[in-house]
Amino acid sequence: MELGLQQSLTLTQQLVMTPQLQQAIKLLQLSRLELAEMIQQEMEQNPALEEPGPDEASEQKITAQEGDAQESEKEPAVKEVTIEDRVRSDTDWENYINEYNSTGRIYTESESTEAPNFEAFTSEKKTLEEHLKWQLMLANLGADREAIGHMIIGNLNRDGYLCAETEELAQIAGVETESVEEVLEHLQTFDPPGVCARNLCETLLIQVKQLGIENHIITEIITNHLKNLENRNSKKIAKALKISVDDVRAAVKIIQYLEPKPGRKFATEEPAYITPDIYVYKVDDEFKIVMNDDDLPKLRISRFYREAVADGKKIPKETKNYLNEKMQSASWLIKSIHQRQKTIYLVMESIIKFQREFFEKGIAYLRPLILKDIAEDIEMHESTISRVTTNKYAYTPQGLFELKYFFNSSIERTGGASMASASVKERIRQLIEAEDPNAPLSDDRIAAILQESDIQIARRTVAKYRKVLNILPSNKRKQL
Repeated sequence: MELGLQQSLTLTQQLVMTPQLQQAIKLLQLSRLELAEMIQQEMEQNPALEEPGPDEASEQKITAQEGDAQESEKEPAVKEVTIEDRVRSDTDWENYINEYNSTGRIYTESESTEAPNFEAFTSEKKTLEEHLKWQLMLANLGADREAIGHMIIGNLNRDGYLCAETEELAQIAGVETESVEEVLEHLQTFDPPGVCARNLCETLLIQVKQLGIENHIITEIITNHLKNLENRNSKKIAKALKISVDDVRAAVKIIQYLEPKPGRKFATEEPAYITPDIYVYKVDDEFKIVMNDDDLPKLRISRFYREAVADGKKIPKETKNYLNEKMQSASWLIKSIHQRQKTIYLVMESIIKFQREFFEKGIAYLRPLILKDIAEDIEMHESTISRVTTNKYAYTPQGLFELKYFFNSSIERTGGASMASASVKERIRQLIEAEDPNAPLSDDRIAAILQESDIQIARRTVAKYRKVLNILPSNKRKQL
């Protein structure tokens, strides 16, 4: 067999991800905040991108005023109205001045405009560290002990617990361990009660002591039976302490009002507010979709650079190529943003078509839905639908929901159509809220109740949904 080199032609198809296509795909999965940041970065890097400024609005206003002025010139002049005031000759000016003239301070317009706007001021929230250091400065412990106190406060976590051993702190400060223990004991008397403790047991005992409710039953439960207390096993606690169950329940009622995290009220984390991408309103019998374009820059290609290239002025070839490239990039970005908004609108419109009963009646009427259903309806790929529904939120008549929320797996029913898993979770939550606190429903019992309603669900599925809802098991929900 002879070996040799040959040439052959073959035709193949492959998808080439151009930079423009990559940019369009990237825009789809960005959240609203990330999109605003990306647009801001592009405006800083691309001189061909610009946002219409307030000057254009003022120019339009001036043009409108000029038009009004021209129309007013055509109208006949109206005679000016004059009012003739005559001063009475018998007015007692001296008595008028003495009665109405004020000797207080007179506030002029310049003073009022320069005065600070007190509505713009906000109170700064004090941190746990600042609050404890303020108390330490007032304690007058001396320079050495005050330095140890600052070190202890610096080693507290966000919940107010001491995260370092006293021996370690003594070694760093170059003092005896007893000195650190004494300062720590003093700091444990500070506000909030239970602060500077080393564990949960110690912080609860400190609070009991400061509140003046020390009792041997309460102390014994906190010291040796926290595990049984967590499991709501009052009978085991009563047997170990040789007391009645009623005494245990009385002590537990006191303990449950103690604060396990003393530093909680000094948390400085601000709540994260969600701005919806879409608003859905019901007008008569139809649902209207409104895209939220507020706070997003209205982009356009710079008129200056566009005219400079179009006029054919003497511009260096490299500069002209650079401007053409930037204007093309700006055009692609603007088109990609418009395509993104259009795609989100189509997806939301399709969701309303499938989940109309949810928007009208609530969570209990949520239908099973998968990405494939929406993709086939609007003739797009499932991956595109997945990107569109990620980190996008819709304000609806039923509340604020992420678009991913409307996609649920199905739970089979014996006597009818399948049911969305979110509706089953809501049904489980309602059952637990309506249960008897002294005899909470077990997962088996909840599964049996749901099966009576023709909802085929296993006990382990009920347990999984209960954990998703952050609901404790029945033995821990039982009221003592």
